[in-house]
This record gives sequence, C-alpha cells and structure tokens, in this order.
Amino acid sequence: MSDRKDMDRSGFFGELKRMARTSGAVGSIAARVAGNRFGFKTDSAIHANDLKASLGGLKGPLMKVAQLLSTIPGALPDDYAREMAQLQANAPPMGWSFVRRRMTAELGTGWERRFRSFSHDAVAAASLGQVHRALTTDGRDVACKLQYPDMHAAVESDLRQFRAAVGIFQKVAPAIRQEDVIEELTERLREELDYKREASHLRLYRLMLAQTPEVTVPAPVEELTTSRLLTMDWVNGRALQKVLDANPTQEERNAIARALFRAWYVPVYRYGVIHGDPHMGNFTVRDDSGLNLLDFGAIRILPPRLVKGIIELFTALSEKDEERAFHAYEMWGITGISRETASILNEWAAFLYGPLMDDRERPIQFSDNPNEGRELLEKVYEGIKRTGGVKPSREFVLVDRSAIGLGSVFLRLGAKLNWHRLFQEVIADFDEAELAARQSAALAEARVPPPLGGL
Repeated sequence: MSDRKDMDRSGFFGELKRMARTSGAVGSIAARVAGNRFGFKTDSAIHANDLKASLGGLKGPLMKVAQLLSTIPGALPDDYAREMAQLQANAPPMGWSFVRRRMTAELGTGWERRFRSFSHDAVAAASLGQVHRALTTDGRDVACKLQYPDMHAAVESDLRQFRAAVGIFQKVAPAIRQEDVIEELTERLREELDYKREASHLRLYRLMLAQTPEVTVPAPVEELTTSRLLTMDWVNGRALQKVLDANPTQEERNAIARALFRAWYVPVYRYGVIHGDPHMGNFTVRDDSGLNLLDFGAIRILPPRLVKGIIELFTALSEKDEERAFHAYEMWGITGISRETASILNEWAAFLYGPLMDDRERPIQFSDNPNEGRELLEKVYEGIKRTGGVKPSREFVLVDRSAIGLGSVFLRLGAKLNWHRLFQEVIADFDEAELAARQSAALAEARVPPPLGGL
C-alpha cells in the first residue's frame, strides 16, 4: 500500500503501460527459448538486438537486472547475454514539471528558498533517477539526485517479468540454478530505491577510503536528503570516455587504473564491502588522474568468511592446489559440487585471477578481444552443465559483476600495471577476525542499515 502512495497520480496507468511493454519483451525471450527447445528456430541474434533496443529506453531496474545476469554463465541464452551486457540508460530525463513536483514532495512547499540556484535541466540521467546541479543558501555546490516516479512499482513489475523469463530458461537449461541469484538481485535493487541508505553508503565509503587520497567520495547533505532525493557535494571531473578521447599518456592511464583498483578493492579486503557496479558512468576522473566515485546504490556487505575464501582461492590457484580450491568454493557458499565441476570452475577463476598471479607489469589481458571472457564463460557453462550443475552463492553475483566490469574498464584504459603487487598491497596482513571487527565498527559509525535478507 505504501508503494502506491508513493506513486504519482498517473502511476497506475504508467505501471499498466510498463507491464505491457516489458511483458512483450520478456515474453519474447520465453517464446524464443521454448521454440528452440521444441525445434522451431528463430534468428536469435536479430531478435536479441531488437530486445536490447526495446529495453534500453526504459527507465528502471529491468535493464540493471539484465546487465547483471549477463555476467553469470548460463543465466540467459548466449545471444541475449551479449546484447543485454551492452544496455545503457538512454531514456531522456524528466522535465521541469516533474522536478518541481518531486522537490515539493521531498522538501515541502517553498523548497526553492533552500537554494540560491537550481538547474532546470538535468546534468545526468540514469536508470533510476536524474541529477541536477544546485547551490545551497550557504554557498555549498551540490548534486541533487531525484528518483523517477513509480520506481517502487517498476521494480516489482520488472522483477516479476524477469523471474518468469529466467524460470522458463532454467527448465530447459538448468546448469546454473538461479533461485538465490534472483533473490539477491531483488533485494539489492530494492535497496537502491532508498536514497537514505545510499547516503549511508557515502558515509561508509568516505570512512573506508579516508587513507586513499587518489579517490574522492562526496559527502551527503543530510538535511537535504530523503528516501527519494539524495543531495551530495558536487565534485569536478571528466567522464572517462572524454579522458580517453583526449589520448592520455600511458602514465595517466595507469594512474586512473591504479585509483580504480584501490577504490574497489581496499573496501573489499579491509572492510568486506563491495561496490557491485563499476560502470563508467559511476565515476569521473580528476585533473590529477584520481577518481570521483558518484553512485553508491549497488553496495553489498560481504561475510568475512567469503573475503577469506577469495584470498584462499587465489592461493590455491597460485599453488595449483585443487583440494584447497575445492574448499575455497565452500567458503564462497558454493556447496554440493563435484570435484570435476570444481575443476571446471577453476578455469573461470584462473581467467579472473590471472593478472593477479603474474608478478610483472602487464595489461589486464594480452588479447584485444573484448569477448574473450564471454567465450570462456560459454565453455565453462557447457562443462558445468555436463558435470551436474552448480548453485552460485548470493554474494557471488556482485563479486563476479565487479571483477568483470573492472576488467572491461582496465581493458579500455589500456593500463599496464603490476596487478599482482597491487593485490598484495590490499590483502597485506589480512585477518578474518580483524576484518569482522573493522566491518562492524565502520557500519555502525556510518549508520548503515542492515542489508535486506541479512548477510
């Protein structure tokens, strides 16, 4: 009922329209999968591209779910996974009439008096909200992120549609069992709708990265933040693509990559916190080649035993110790698999860990083929299907997403670093009990609410 009260006046009809659009798009996945199952072939590549075009203009979570699932082997048919991985938010921003209604709803009548200036046009638009630049009455330069209307209803509607499509695919290709994966995505997307929670993530990342000067995390403005309005300090920087278009030096490329690595992995190995969306739109580049982190919706608190499991798997692969690797997967929460399945998973793990095991300066991958990871995933998926299947742990979703997403950015940067030494720096003196204590203290200080579904 509360979701309904949050909806704008046109919300009910908007939801019906959205359901019709997504039902047709997702239903077409089901039809194609079922048709192939019973021998009726379709031109899947063309159909998948049409589906991407259909969903790409939709504000909301369906695009984000598709992007995440595209990184998990066997979660979607291959053609769809390739196309969904390329989805971007390209819907136009909402107009000034929406902005005025939203700001009045969040800060009350006369909200304009709390700002010296407020841009009528959005300076950025994404899948769940849009950003306006403003100046507060005390002269603070800020970014105001406004959530689009009806997002609570959109999340529930889109997730119902995707559960249906994935459920059909699982019946005909059950190698990767997705029940927990879907639940994980559901809870993280619901969390993303709460901008007060995101403000707590800003506080958390400012604390965790306080000793990492190459990364800037803006401070939230508490008195101008609500569950659907997030106000934070404005930080100056350039989009990564603009930096690349300016043909930076190798030294500048390396500095950006080094900052990106530390921005993501200092929180993981020191505090057990992972940012699940390393999309290029979620950060900008400072003039000194450092980074500004901008979006903190997709944050996952990891159990300390899983962080230890990540390090254990690295050690096992380095020492070619299959028994240790098998037990490392158990620490990840991937249980009930055969030794043969574990051996196949090692192929994928070796690809992800490869640069970290190579103690020399090198690119993140030697091949210029951006589909190298996807091709290996398909091979791994076939092996898993042959050897009895696997049920990924819930935490695997964003850990895997981050690794693949960061690798893609490092590849585009053309960075050449000693990834092994960077990794050794962030895991130095790792102790599971100390991480647990540090995590608990940081979450309390930043006032982060408990994650939906628990740890």
